[in-house]
Amino acid sequence: MNKSVILGKIISLSLLLVGTSGVAIAQMAHEKSPSPEQTQKFQRIEQPLWAKGFVTAGGIGLIGLELWWFLLSKPKSRHAIAQGSIQEITVIVDGGYEPSQIIVNSGQIVRLKFNRKDPSNCLETVRFTDFHIAQELPLNQVTSIELLPEKPGRYEFTCGMNMFRGVLEVQPTKVYNQNVT
Repeated sequence: MNKSVILGKIISLSLLLVGTSGVAIAQMAHEKSPSPEQTQKFQRIEQPLWAKGFVTAGGIGLIGLELWWFLLSKPKSRHAIAQGSIQEITVIVDGGYEPSQIIVNSGQIVRLKFNRKDPSNCLETVRFTDFHIAQELPLNQVTSIELLPEKPGRYEFTCGMNMFRGVLEVQPTKVYNQNVT
């Protein structure tokens, strides 16, 4: 869905809520026993305009924060460092994967060194379903995984419960033409 359409719908909903917030009603407190006439009526609670504005602005701010978090924030990415014919990078496993997006070149061996610091059971395994790899990650140890991505694309890796995710972005290897004359 287009981001401007989503933002337009949120603004429309916010304006609708602001317009109807003046007609909020509440039931009276149950401390006294009400008369039969009072049990069938609601009483309006008047709120100052600044309080309505504060609540509305806070709600719009929280909606904006959620939109930014889920739609606009970019994951932290890093390029793997080539050492000879092997591309290598260390991934810290602590409440997720850091970096969560790893950029490598196709056609070269990739060595991912996972350093698990989080004791939760969910992060004790990392899975690369596209490469048919499931590797246990012992706590406070570095575990290496080597793979050979031959085709460019985005390959997801997840924890054992599919809650935490990362992406191995494989870019085509750049070949430079060297014209010798």
